[in-house]
Amino acid sequence: MTWKLFKGNNSLESNDPSASSVASDSSSDKGKGKPTPKRKQAEQKNLRPLVPKDRKASRKAAKERIRAKEDEQYEAMRTGDLAHMPQAERLPWRIYIRDYVDARLGISEFTMPAILLFFVIAIASSFFSPTIYFGITILIYVYAIAVIIDLAYMWHKLKKKLIHKFGERSVARGSRSASYACMRAWQLRRWRIPKPKYAKRGHWPE
Repeated sequence: MTWKLFKGNNSLESNDPSASSVASDSSSDKGKGKPTPKRKQAEQKNLRPLVPKDRKASRKAAKERIRAKEDEQYEAMRTGDLAHMPQAERLPWRIYIRDYVDARLGISEFTMPAILLFFVIAIASSFFSPTIYFGITILIYVYAIAVIIDLAYMWHKLKKKLIHKFGERSVARGSRSASYACMRAWQLRRWRIPKPKYAKRGHWPE
């Protein structure tokens, strides 16, 4: 029997299949000189820009989208389209507050016209009759107190109804239901936003 003490490169390659596969892969890569089409496509798909190419245009487009959405929501409130109003205006207790306030008639609704009228009369009377001016001033204070009483009485009744129908969460501090009701009652009915559901008063919510 003859023993081979030294083996050449050919014998190593023949006995090591992994080495032959590495060699074939390296030779194929050298032959092509570039990734395969599938690999190239995968690399291109994984490439994502970290920032937009035109950040100014991107910010402008985002602002335009926000403005368009706000315009759509305002138009929905102006026309009474509940489905497209802001989420806060679609809360069930806010809908109830609006319907309740719009159904009643209170002196607080005429605050702005009354103040404007009192102001004009007071300015005119200050040049002719100090007595009339003093009387108008007193009348303004009396009216302001009457408005506060009217709003307090309205909220006292409305708060009980809200708690009974929707629970304590409807009148919690974070809900701002009291300020929402008073601000709506303080405005003329035809100028209220969102638009009243009914054209006339007297339609009380259930």
